[in-house]
Amino acid sequence: MQLKKYTDYALRVLIFTGTKDADQLASIKEISETFSISQNHLGKIVFELNKHGYLDTVRGRNGGIRLAKPPEEMNVGEIVRKFEDDFMIMECFDKSRNQCVITPACKLKHALNEAVQAFLQVLDQYTVKDLISNGSQLKRLMGIN
Repeated sequence: MQLKKYTDYALRVLIFTGTKDADQLASIKEISETFSISQNHLGKIVFELNKHGYLDTVRGRNGGIRLAKPPEEMNVGEIVRKFEDDFMIMECFDKSRNQCVITPACKLKHALNEAVQAFLQVLDQYTVKDLISNGSQLKRLMGIN
């Protein structure tokens, strides 16, 4: 199973923003430069993170972004579910497009569905705080002062 880049980048934005000191704002520009991601693409991701209540945006000359709530209140599994619109990893997961003739007797679909659920259950055990628990090392690698 592979997450979309959009989800990956959303998590990176939260990690980057979460490693900033409480009085510091992050900017799309510095996140873009750190991860080599287009500012335009990041703008869309930041908009979604703000819409879902994960980020606050501050407008103006000295504006930027910051976490909207404590990182321990941001569940990774929940974030992934919001940013991944499709967990149909095989044709048979989508009843409207399924053309596979063995679907009624196939055990693979059930095994893969169980695997997807297990994947999400593991992510449910983590918060953004867990992802930034090695903050000093992350700051150094991302060039945050």
